Amino acid sequence: MPPTQLTRQVAARIVDYIRAEQVAAGTRLVERTLADQLRVSRSPVRNALRLLADSGAVAEAERGGYTVLDADLPLDLAEDAEDGADEAVYLAIASDRLDGALPDRITESALVRQYGLTPAQLNRILRRASSEGWIERLPGYGWEFRPTLTSEQSYADSYRFRLTIEPAAILEPTFVLDRQAIEQVRDQQQRLADGAIHELDNVELFNINHVFHETIAECSRNGFFIEALRRVDNLRRLVEYRRRLPRDRGVVRCREHVEIADLLLAGRQAEAAERMREHLSSVTTEKTVS
Repeated sequence: MPPTQLTRQVAARIVDYIRAEQVAAGTRLVERTLADQLRVSRSPVRNALRLLADSGAVAEAERGGYTVLDADLPLDLAEDAEDGADEAVYLAIASDRLDGALPDRITESALVRQYGLTPAQLNRILRRASSEGWIERLPGYGWEFRPTLTSEQSYADSYRFRLTIEPAAILEPTFVLDRQAIEQVRDQQQRLADGAIHELDNVELFNINHVFHETIAECSRNGFFIEALRRVDNLRRLVEYRRRLPRDRGVVRCREHVEIADLLLAGRQAEAAERMREHLSSVTTEKTVS
């Protein structure tokens, strides 16, 4: 059976992720991490990895899963990849929504007219926005934007909330370190600190960083912490897309992420929680105090 359009799209996004992160040949690809990164369930990620294996881009690992086989990935999935024009319109819609220029509910025909889209472009953009959690299809007709942060106070409140829950999640009695997942997000942060951060836009940087924080929260095995953090990340997503943290400061924050991961990998849980508190406290001041 030929791969579905969704499988090909997710495969294309995995290719983009590997290229952007400069993932070396032989690196193990963690299914859950990819699912979180791409904001999709594990099933399409699993199918996409099988497609990439058939194409020679990844290979099955000895202990299950997949590893990057060809770091150059000479793979043609362009028909499903989002191009620069899609990205520009995607960010324009997000910005207009934040500015109140778009109503809570909107039709596809209205979006086509307002942004000069083809049906294929609109489909790609809506599918992406839906997978990222800030718009959803209505049962009957049209689409509805989901709640997002709209004021400086609510944005600041979201950081104060994270400052409360994220260190606490690390100290949960049910916390069990997922070593493989933490090692992978740690390596991502190290690459950013080593210079890759200068090659990424705000959307890519937000996606990598929120996966880092959510991966740690998932180790708590407390569904309330995990769901609360995911919800606040979705609420602040559009605001973060158009805020630009100076990349030299971003390097500092990535290094702090690496320190937190190293403490967790060393079994120093209490110190990791305190370092997370210090990190979020600094970021809160940096992003919310003018």
